[in-house]
Amino acid sequence: LATMGYITPTLVGTWPGYISPSSGLKFADIPNGLGALSKVPFAGWVQILIYMAFVEVSGIQNRPSDAPGDLGWKILTSDDPEVKTKKLSA
Repeated sequence: LATMGYITPTLVGTWPGYISPSSGLKFADIPNGLGALSKVPFAGWVQILIYMAFVEVSGIQNRPSDAPGDLGWKILTSDDPEVKTKKLSA
């Protein structure tokens, strides 16, 4: 996934417009990789972190149980304990 995030802007381009209109910084001005850390404004990183926290916390209430691997999908789990152990150990 990280490799695709690095390669995709090179292949298909970047979004048009400004990442920070107040400082005149365009999306095209942001380099790939670690160079982006110093170019993206601090407020942008804060927005990214807040969104990540929201996505993580919003899923907490939707878990069917606290059992590891039990996501409520019978593809990964089973009612039979032996089959469940075999599938989760694979």
